[in-house]
Amino acid sequence: MTTSINPQEIEHFAKDSAHWWDEDGPFRPLHRMNPVRMDYICGQIRQHYGLRRDDLKAFGKLELLDIGCGGGLVCEPLARLGGRVTGIDADANAIAVAKTHAAENGLSINYLNGSAEDLKETFDVVLALEIIEHVNNPEQFVQDCTALCKPGGIVIFSTLNRTPQSYAMGIVAAEHVLRWVPRGTHQWKKFIQPAELARAIRHAGATSKDLKGITFNALDGNFKLSSENMSVNYMMTAEKP
Repeated sequence: MTTSINPQEIEHFAKDSAHWWDEDGPFRPLHRMNPVRMDYICGQIRQHYGLRRDDLKAFGKLELLDIGCGGGLVCEPLARLGGRVTGIDADANAIAVAKTHAAENGLSINYLNGSAEDLKETFDVVLALEIIEHVNNPEQFVQDCTALCKPGGIVIFSTLNRTPQSYAMGIVAAEHVLRWVPRGTHQWKKFIQPAELARAIRHAGATSKDLKGITFNALDGNFKLSSENMSVNYMMTAEKP
């Protein structure tokens, strides 16, 4: 069986896995971006399944999968909303950190060390956040994500666009100037343009139904969603028929 896992990428992230929940550590950008990501994810889930915003356990009937879950930054808030959450990551160190942190916070999350190809069950919602730019075969990875989604369910991707702006922000600024993430975290040539991701989604038998950019305001240090600017980070939702 072929695998989407890139051993060099896993090794790169594994050396920092102990710091997943350090808001000022190597995963600082994800912590700062997470409120915006969660706003988009929860909005898409509620809209798709007709769930009320004021229901604090709205996701109680949903099975959710986070592929490349890391230390659980997305799994935990989804579990607090009542979702039956599975998180999978090829980095065993990250999974150990995720399990410990969930237990300390009284959360029941099914964490697994492995890859998407290892799973046999299907889910109402599949998440693939900041991971497609790190896999060996992006198109196959999209197919694997779609195969893990139940008919009528949704897959949500988050990644970096391949543009001059993303090179300036995602590599030059983030890795070399601001040093938000360790050098070598990203390879610009592996960034995925929205049209390329949408095409892979079509080839996987699904339909892209929503696209939003994530922009960064250097003045206040905050991220926000944008309907116009996808030049650096963006999120895309796909529906499986």
